Amino acid sequence: MQSLFDLSGKIALITGSVAGLGKAMALALARHGATVVLNGRSDEHLQATQQEFSSMGLEAHKARFDVGDLDAAAREIRAINSQLGVIDILINNVGFRDRRPVQEFAIGDMDRMLATNLSAPFELSRLLAPAMMSKSWGRIINVSSVVASIASDGDATYVAAKGGLESLTRALAVEYGRSGVTVNAISPGFFLTDPNLQLAKDEALNKWLASRTILGRWAEPAELAGVAVFLASNSSSYVTGQTIQVDGGMSARL
Repeated sequence: MQSLFDLSGKIALITGSVAGLGKAMALALARHGATVVLNGRSDEHLQATQQEFSSMGLEAHKARFDVGDLDAAAREIRAINSQLGVIDILINNVGFRDRRPVQEFAIGDMDRMLATNLSAPFELSRLLAPAMMSKSWGRIINVSSVVASIASDGDATYVAAKGGLESLTRALAVEYGRSGVTVNAISPGFFLTDPNLQLAKDEALNKWLASRTILGRWAEPAELAGVAVFLASNSSSYVTGQTIQVDGGMSARL
């Protein structure tokens, strides 16, 4: 059974992986044998994260680019291919959120939301898929959100973008499946990432979360790791076009 989750010999690019959920998934893949490529916009943060991986005996490389800069992304991917080989696993983790009532948005604001949350995963998938298909093996994992299926006030653009990402997941699964590339999504709920640490001190929010989720608590970033390894490995070889909810049962509870 352990061999089903073995990622030895696989190269994985995880966008936005210097902190939070991206870093947790990168750590998990590396611990299962993958050579991970860390991504971020800051040389300083990338260097620090790479050193942290190295201190644990894990192989990690750096790719500095903004997911919205596709020319830079293409250059980095070519460099990775030249140095390490074909990227086998892509996790589209970077996201952007702008919480405001609908009427407060100006014309064009939606474009930025879609560029990061929807267009970037589409374009990065298109960049990497041909090489995956040439090997008849590949994994594309999109990180969505629980709000893609249950909307909240003041979050319409993010809700729409993540809903589009889950639809894109199904569409790419259809496009690439016959060539050995699976495409799935992970839909996280309330996780204790750095941006949420202050929110986690709100007693009213904690009380609401305890009643709203089946498990009655926040999630730790490491609790997303197992699903990422499953979808990245041979253990999910017959799973594609799916969105897996990792939300403590929030989306299952009325």
